[in-house]
Amino acid sequence: MKFPYSMLLDYVETGLTAHQIGDLLTMAGFELEGIEEFGDEWVLDIKVMSNRGDGLSVFGLAREVLAKDQQSSATKLYQRAAARFQDIGIPATIFIEDETARIESESCRRFAVRGFSGVNAKDQSPAWMQKRLDASGMRPISLLVDLTNYIMLELGQPLHAFDRDKLSEGRIVVRHAGPGEKLTTLNGLEHELDGQMMICDAAKPVGVPGVMGGLETEVTDETTNLLLESANFVNTVVRKTRKQLGLATEASYRFERSVDPDGVVAATLRFTELLLDSQPGIQVSNIVDLYPGQQTFAPVRLRIEKACILLGMDVTLEQATTYLRRLGMDVSQSGGDLMVVPPSWRPDIVREEDLVEELGRVHGYELIPEAYPAGSTPLGGSHGYQLLKDRFRESLVRAGLTQIISHSLRDFHPLDRTWERVAPRNPASPEHCVLRNSLLPCLADAARRNGGKDLHLFEMGKVFWQRNGTYDEGFHFGMLSQGGLMPENRKGDKVPQADFYSLKAVLEHAFEYLGISRDIQFLPLIGDDARFHPTRSATILVGSENCGTLGQIHPEAAKASGLEPDTVLCEFDWDLASDKAQPTLSISNISRHPAVRRDIAVLVDKATPYEKIEFAIKSGGGDVLEKQWLFDVFEGANIPDGKHSLGIGLQFRKHGNFTDEEANQVRDRIVAELESLGAILR
Repeated sequence: MKFPYSMLLDYVETGLTAHQIGDLLTMAGFELEGIEEFGDEWVLDIKVMSNRGDGLSVFGLAREVLAKDQQSSATKLYQRAAARFQDIGIPATIFIEDETARIESESCRRFAVRGFSGVNAKDQSPAWMQKRLDASGMRPISLLVDLTNYIMLELGQPLHAFDRDKLSEGRIVVRHAGPGEKLTTLNGLEHELDGQMMICDAAKPVGVPGVMGGLETEVTDETTNLLLESANFVNTVVRKTRKQLGLATEASYRFERSVDPDGVVAATLRFTELLLDSQPGIQVSNIVDLYPGQQTFAPVRLRIEKACILLGMDVTLEQATTYLRRLGMDVSQSGGDLMVVPPSWRPDIVREEDLVEELGRVHGYELIPEAYPAGSTPLGGSHGYQLLKDRFRESLVRAGLTQIISHSLRDFHPLDRTWERVAPRNPASPEHCVLRNSLLPCLADAARRNGGKDLHLFEMGKVFWQRNGTYDEGFHFGMLSQGGLMPENRKGDKVPQADFYSLKAVLEHAFEYLGISRDIQFLPLIGDDARFHPTRSATILVGSENCGTLGQIHPEAAKASGLEPDTVLCEFDWDLASDKAQPTLSISNISRHPAVRRDIAVLVDKATPYEKIEFAIKSGGGDVLEKQWLFDVFEGANIPDGKHSLGIGLQFRKHGNFTDEEANQVRDRIVAELESLGAILR
């Protein structure tokens, strides 16, 4: 926000130069982005954080200067602004009814109007006002328009002036637009409306609340009767409307960052005062002020002991009380703690840490003494749970998967889990309205943005959900695999394609690398999950616990999410997998004796999962079974219906030489275990 230094001096008596004020505001959290000369004075450009709408006014920044610098003092104008200009006792010479304004939308917190008659809309604003507006990057237009812009710059409250004679029945209603309604805004663009909050007269929309007025009711040189609007709207609604209509103004910039609802009438009074200074002969009406749900803030407890720990310095009860009261907060003592009620212009103060931050800002971060870290310093590198997670991630990267990192706030998606989602109270935008309850939507969006083919991705991160009114979160791994499994420069005529088995192999190898593969099972899909193909998916079990799902995407889900129908997905609960599975890393000497191999072919039912066959082989082979692998699957001639022949390789090794008889005995034990599953040795 740009403003001239002289404007700040109207509110603060200080010996600080413009450059020193810029440095002070920077240390208070309002970074000085630039300072330049404009004629005979300095203009400061201050960066205001998105949750500090109170800093988008000269009055608000003056408040920060006075809180930080005890050598500066408040001027009479500052004191009047702090008292909401209640000293302006201008009697009403005309009367407007309470029905002149009406609120029909919960997104409008407060709405005030005042009428003026006999105004001369052709008048220009005073030269000093034009100079200040020009220095702030606002083009002077006319007295009435310049007054609304000047007060917005001064107090942070946007205003809008209507030509009252152009309003149907002279009334203003805040409501939601119906389907098909249209509005031409001051920039000459026509907008088709459907459900947006609008400012309307008795017949039609006349303005976009918090953004821009309508062309049909704008103030022109012929205007003599004025209706001034000063209001407060829910910031997220203004942001949504601004995005939908593609409009951005100084007013919307402030409303999106929250405007003080208690400043609505104060801005109206200040407008009246400045207008009467230029046109003392006009008539002024009463103020119709609608404030249906007066804003209140719950007290926040501040524990001095915790404040000292977080700041790294000693803070006394009296010191904390002084700092917070300088910022306009209501402070009372409760035992050894402080109960703090934030002022109306600080909706960002909601928890104890926010108050601790305020103490640091007022005291000065640069004045907090340096201290060495307390306690023991652990050796670098990952340990325990984190080490396990890092190794699993590394295994996926070595397998050729690419890690993505996405935002945990997102919109609804066809690949969301059916669990109830968690929605923030004040979402930043419609695209970030819920916390993710699955990683699959994030992976799907990343795949779609990158073409959707020949992609092998994974993500690790937290997901959030609520069930039966209870909020919960967990750490998940998610994977997506589609297309060729070989790099572009190595593809030949026959390229292996990603499928259920290729991603299962990646997952098995990753668990095996951690030494927890024995606890992992893959069983036919348990229950219904509309995201996965019913016959090409598996439930991942850790022990007896359902840990996640691996499988091909359901055709309907693929269509809805824009993915290829042969895309393979996987998501599992890492917390559950790492807790239930106990890593057992066995270390042994490399044998100097050769291994012995035996191959067997068995007939088994097609319905028998290979996992059971593998378990039987391991049970029969015992410690001397070094590895086993499936090298052939045969169906056709001489193979009964419903069965297939599996060729399995067995490798044995022990400390000492294996005789043929010993190797055959181990093979026979394995065959016996397989026969217990109904297998027949060929």
